[in-house]
Amino acid sequence: MPPETTGNLYQGTVWPWQSALERVPHGWRMPLGVLAAAITLIGMVTAREWGEMFHQWWNIDTYNHILLVPLITIWLIWLKADELAKLSPRPFGWGAALVAAGLMLWLAGRLTGINLFAQAGAVGAVQGAVVAVLGVRVSTLLALPLAYAAFMVPFGDEIIPQLQSITAKMAIALTLGSGIPAVIDGIFIDTPVGLFVVAEACSGVKFLVAMVTLSVLVSFTRFTSWTRRAIFVAASIMIPILANGVRAWGTIYIAQFAGVEFAAGFDHVFYGWIFFALVVAIVLAGAWRFFQSEPEDYGYTASDLDAMTWVARFEDGREGSMVILACIAALCVAAWMAAAILASSGLG
Repeated sequence: MPPETTGNLYQGTVWPWQSALERVPHGWRMPLGVLAAAITLIGMVTAREWGEMFHQWWNIDTYNHILLVPLITIWLIWLKADELAKLSPRPFGWGAALVAAGLMLWLAGRLTGINLFAQAGAVGAVQGAVVAVLGVRVSTLLALPLAYAAFMVPFGDEIIPQLQSITAKMAIALTLGSGIPAVIDGIFIDTPVGLFVVAEACSGVKFLVAMVTLSVLVSFTRFTSWTRRAIFVAASIMIPILANGVRAWGTIYIAQFAGVEFAAGFDHVFYGWIFFALVVAIVLAGAWRFFQSEPEDYGYTASDLDAMTWVARFEDGREGSMVILACIAALCVAAWMAAAILASSGLG
């Protein structure tokens, strides 16, 4: 190849990232860049919490469903792409207070050793950054995906003892009702063929938290009535709890006639995604005929927001994107320094 042609080797080449950037409206490019920088800063300060959360999502089966939450959040945003194109981000200065609140909750979690607080603060700070950088109008349009991101915080372990107790009480009631003599002591059920215990893995928390996560998604994408939404979420909480009590009784009942080993093996196979799939099918089948909307119609439209006078009032501020980024950066530095001081003093 002649030397003079090597300088033009990449001339005219369009890289994939360039093509994607060109599809982003000009009014969105600066705010999205600022938002990416703000999230990066928050992520650097709260990196330990994000690492811990990912570990729980990946390695603890109770939280495996959370791996889908970021994808669902992106999907919900994508459904609003046409409406977003009609808007222009306008920074909201008071949104920085939400970032501060998130970082304070994160710091409180660090100080007290309560991971739920620290992780919720890490996620909340990112949510606050979206509101601060993109503004009230865009955040209102994206209210569902923005709020749904809260499900990235692993929760549920806190209610395991209560669920164990409920399951044990349901199981003993059904066992006695089916004519099998049994005695209950807390979460232990003594029967003629052996002693059964409602262990943490049998509490039903795994499917309850997954069902709650699913129910919120379905209720806000398929219903427009708040009454129907409340009924659907309530049913999605009660049915898995009731079904888990029946499952525990079924294991005890089968053991009386087929032996403990067979019952344990059957329960091990059944109490997996088969059980969850059946519960989901029952709930969705019962709600199907009451659905009121299609997923892409959820939430507000750009026209709806134009009619909301309170949205315009919150857009009176003149803060620029870089001013918001500077505020978030200052908050991140302050939070990092506070955490470092606490750590050096043995408090964090």
